[in-house]
Amino acid sequence: MIHFDVTKSGPARHQSGLMRVSARLRDELGSVASPVCWDPRQGAWLLAGTRKAARFSKDDWLLTAELFCEQERPGFWHFIRARPCRLAAVFADAIPLRHPQITWPQSVARHPEYMKILASFDRVWAISDASRRDLLGFWSWQGGTVRAAVETIMLGADFDRQPRTAPPAEPPAPQVLCVGILEPRKNQTFLFDVCEELWAAGMEFDLHVVGRVNPHFGGPVAARLKTMMKAQPRAHFHDAPTDKRLESLFAAARVSAFPSIAEGCGLPVLESLWKGRPCVCSDIPVLREIADAGGCVVAAANDRNAWAGALRMALTDDAGWRQLAAGAGSRALPVWADTARALLAGMA
Repeated sequence: MIHFDVTKSGPARHQSGLMRVSARLRDELGSVASPVCWDPRQGAWLLAGTRKAARFSKDDWLLTAELFCEQERPGFWHFIRARPCRLAAVFADAIPLRHPQITWPQSVARHPEYMKILASFDRVWAISDASRRDLLGFWSWQGGTVRAAVETIMLGADFDRQPRTAPPAEPPAPQVLCVGILEPRKNQTFLFDVCEELWAAGMEFDLHVVGRVNPHFGGPVAARLKTMMKAQPRAHFHDAPTDKRLESLFAAARVSAFPSIAEGCGLPVLESLWKGRPCVCSDIPVLREIADAGGCVVAAANDRNAWAGALRMALTDDAGWRQLAAGAGSRALPVWADTARALLAGMA
């Protein structure tokens, strides 16, 4: 049996990257996985939605894609050391350690212990080669005992559970779509600067920004966006739209833009390609893992000239756009069912 951790993802109302990973894995694993929640009062696992204790056997697996530490889950270290079952985890990233100045303080405080706990698991799947290197590097720096075998796993592009969309035969109207929580790490203010320069130079295109506002760091980004929207009617904001609404925004877009400076995987890039839309993204290692297979233009992070040139080409060069669209439509893309099958094979 697989016991699937939904302690945070079960009651979550927002769709962060971590929440989407947990929800889509749970969907694809289906009846193979039994959802469980950690009860901090009892220091034990309960069957999700009940007060009944979860029962483990040595041949069972606990699978988690969540973040945790002893302070948040009192008694968790005892559970790990008791090892009533085998332990598996999906590891997203080490961003709280790499970028503490723009990461929620609670995440910064939690992450070192979380990554240390993972060393005591049996299997860990990192969501990119870059994340895998970060995790192994952290363990090497710590110098402790590592039990876990670590592999890389591809996340699914089919975020909305719909069939893959082919690129349109003709270039759509000039419209840029930027998807991601509003926060410094996603680097939207840099994109706003670039777009304002292009508008000032006479280019005509719409910018649609999609995402909830980070409650700790997102205020200045949201304020900057609001100021830009007052001055530029071609800038638009969509706060946490439904998947159906997001699908319509992809359908209207000519290209997506993802200027992030740090990622675990870069799901918005995969999801843009799934919807048949090329993507302009930052030239950082984790995004190159996706972009190099086609359908994307990479531009150096925070390089205004590079980004202006990439967006100008994607928005005005029909031949260049067709070449990008052909790459987006012809390349192989992972789906969440593949991700679930890979996990099941690893826990067989």
